[in-house]
Amino acid sequence: MARVSTYLNFEGNTEEAFEFYKSVFETDYVNGIFRMGDIPPMDGMPPVPDHLKDKVMNVQLPIIGGHLLMGTDVIPEWGQKLEAGNNVSITILSDSRDDADRLFTALSEGGTVEMPMADQFWGDYYGSLVDKFGIRWMVDYSPAK
Repeated sequence: MARVSTYLNFEGNTEEAFEFYKSVFETDYVNGIFRMGDIPPMDGMPPVPDHLKDKVMNVQLPIIGGHLLMGTDVIPEWGQKLEAGNNVSITILSDSRDDADRLFTALSEGGTVEMPMADQFWGDYYGSLVDKFGIRWMVDYSPAK
């Protein structure tokens, strides 16, 4: 079933924030915490430096009513900068690749594509954009494993 979640960006304290949210909502992470050090080597990309390996790439925490709170650490060394407005994204978890493509195409009209829809190393089909109103969206399809 398709659903919507909220994605939060933090300046290096994602794990601290999510430990707090975990205690508030009395739930547990979906598949643990995925760290920057878990990123496999990629052609044309330097390896993740040791001081960044423990930073959070993705964490997911169910909260209320099936809503999934997700988060990551921004990495200034990678050109990322946390500013008011880019610390929250609406994430659509689609039922199919076709629906993900349809939603991504429609939402990106007149906006800016940050990452085109593509198969990702973690197994999902994913893309991100900022719509013409400045709202950040992540579109994701996770095939049944």
